[in-house]
Amino acid sequence: MAGELSFFELGAGDSEQARTFFAGLFGWSFEPGPSDGGGYAIRTPNVPGGLHGNDPGARPYLFFAVDDMETALARVRALGGSVDDTDLGSGEESVARFGAFRLCHDDQGTPFGLHQPPPGR
Repeated sequence: MAGELSFFELGAGDSEQARTFFAGLFGWSFEPGPSDGGGYAIRTPNVPGGLHGNDPGARPYLFFAVDDMETALARVRALGGSVDDTDLGSGEESVARFGAFRLCHDDQGTPFGLHQPPPGR
């Protein structure tokens, strides 16, 4: 499982407008998510995603699966990468529903995310 694409996140200035756009473009379905500012969980045919507002300059975030978040974060640091301090929904309910997420950068500054799916997924 480790290393496969497991989640994507879209940031937008207006989450309602983005929801309408992507639902119309791809036929994705949305349900309320844990994000402040009107976030949504996105159901697609293959990789689940999320959408959050109040982030007008955002690019898509790609998250890769890991079996153990703490071990993976230690490995990122050992390889010369860095781990952001940004809280990506670390509350107990959010982690139980969606899993744990962390934003990182490789040793050249390229951003990526790690995702430890919730138990049973």
